[in-house]
Order: sequence, then C-alpha cells, then structure tokens
Amino acid sequence: MDKVSRSPAMTDVARLAGVSHQTVSRVLNDHPNVKEQTRIRVRAAIAELGYRPNRAARALVTGRSQLIGVVARNSTLYGPASMLTEFEQAAADAGFAVSVGSVRELDRSSIASVVDRHLDQRVAGLVVIAQVATANEALAEIPGDVPVVFIDGDPGSGRPVVTVDQEAGAGAATRHLLEAGHSTVWHVSGPVDWFDSAGRIQGWRQTLQEAGAEVPPLLSADWSAAEGYRAGQMLARMPEVTAVFAANDHLALGVLRALHERGRRVPQDVSIVGFDDVPEAAFFIPPLTTVRQAFGDVARAALSLLLGQMRTEPDTARHIVVPPHLVVRDSVAPPA
Repeated sequence: MDKVSRSPAMTDVARLAGVSHQTVSRVLNDHPNVKEQTRIRVRAAIAELGYRPNRAARALVTGRSQLIGVVARNSTLYGPASMLTEFEQAAADAGFAVSVGSVRELDRSSIASVVDRHLDQRVAGLVVIAQVATANEALAEIPGDVPVVFIDGDPGSGRPVVTVDQEAGAGAATRHLLEAGHSTVWHVSGPVDWFDSAGRIQGWRQTLQEAGAEVPPLLSADWSAAEGYRAGQMLARMPEVTAVFAANDHLALGVLRALHERGRRVPQDVSIVGFDDVPEAAFFIPPLTTVRQAFGDVARAALSLLLGQMRTEPDTARHIVVPPHLVVRDSVAPPA
C-alpha cells in the first residue's frame, strides 16, 4: 500500500485489513460481535499504519465540535457551584460551549452514564469535578483517546488534575491563629472522603505539629451551617477552646451561632477562621477571616490543560496546584 501524506484515517485501516470502517469502529470500541481473527487483523493494520484515533484532535482541526462535557455533582455548595460557573465562563471566552452532566452521587453507574452521554454528543473533551475517591473507578474507564482533566480530583490517579492547594490554605488559617497567641487550634472538618477536606485536615494537623502545639480531636461534619452549629455547641461548652478553624464558611457560621448562644464572644473569647470566602463572609458578625480559593484560576488552568491534550502537546502538565489566599477580617484576636 502506498503511504499517505496525511495522518492515517479509519478508512485506511479498513482498506489494509480488508474490512469495513464499521468493523474498525467496533474493534476500537471493543464490541463483542467481532470475530477474533478479524480483531487481530484490524489491530495489526492499526499498528502498521500508526493510526491513532483521537476524537478531540480531529474536532479541534475541523471545527466540527466546540463542545466540552462537564461531569459534576448536583450541588448548591459554594465551592463546586462556583467552580462550575467559572469553568463555563472560561470555556465561553475560548469559544467553547459546555454541556453539564450532573449526578446525584459520584458513583460508578452515575458517572459512566453521564460520560457515555457526553461521548455520544462527540464532545471535544471532558472536565470532571471529582471531589471524592468513589469517582476513581468509573473515571478509569474513560477511553484513553478522550482528553480529560480532573478538577479537585485525586493527584495520584495519573490523569491531569487541577487543584487548589488545600494543605497550604489550611496551614495559613491555622498559622494565623497560632500567631495571634493561641496555644492550639480546633478543627471542624468537612466530609473525610472529600479530597478537599482531607487536604485541609492534613494542613491543619501538620501546622500544629510543626509548631509543637497539641493536636486536638478532630470534629468531623459535612459542609452545612447546621453541622457547624452542632459542633459549635460542643466547643462552646469547653472553656479551653479559644481558636477554631472551620473547613468552610458555612460551618464557621454555624459555630458562630452556637458560640453566641452560649455567651462566648468572637473574637474576644474564641477566634475563628473559615474557608472559601463566600460573598456573605464579610457581613458575618464579626466579619469572617477566611481562605479564598481562586476558582477562576483553577478553571482557566483546567481549560488550558484540556486544550493542550486536544492539540496532543507532549509537555502538557499533569498536575497544577493553585495557591489560595488568606483574607484577614475581624474574627481573630489574641486569647483573653
């Protein structure tokens, strides 16, 4: 067969193997209704031609697809919702539309269903906002030729991931309280199976250990103000508690309410730092010191990684870490 000057196409594979292009497609998709001898012949033709099916590269060159699929948990939580909004804006600025597939839980069947739907739409690539480890099994089954980037995913997954440096943010919050003169810092955490929460726990604990401070028992919660209030009721009854780092601002709000009900003043009796810098944080009583996540920077980094994969750029980074920023307000003071 004469060499073609362009990159080999599926029709070239079909011609060399002596089959239809539909058969080549079935082999590429591991369809069961293909004879083993035919499968071997098609695989040999693919290897000889160096054919590499890449949906996204073809879409980027031909302009046939300007659609990016997003897999996200159906959530009104500030962090995930803000991340999704920022990514949609970044994609629009780059000329891409976004198709969002929301799932109630990040489990195998839910994620697989949404991914299949996106692939049927011939998306140019996928972005997965995957905050929990249960998503890993399903995400491992995404075809290798589909560009994909994880936001808040598992850095050890081997896939491209963009995350905020949760450990650094928690460390900054904890260090700010220690530097104000508090002997230790209590932590009300988010769900322990979330990567963000685990990173904040690690940053809090490591900062205390490096400072030679006692590490108090962890108070595990979800992300809600109600759970913060429950934890705050316990903390408010403990006179030794003078500083609290809450894993998000809604938890901090619940702790503030519980402390107020027990007559413990913030920051005169107890100092508190949150995480996220929700728009309302500046209007809490007192205005909340918190850690701001740069969701816009994360979204743009994720899009850049995705576009790099679409263009098959060899030096595309595998893990980008975006630094957070401590926002100092009035909820921290030296201990009484």
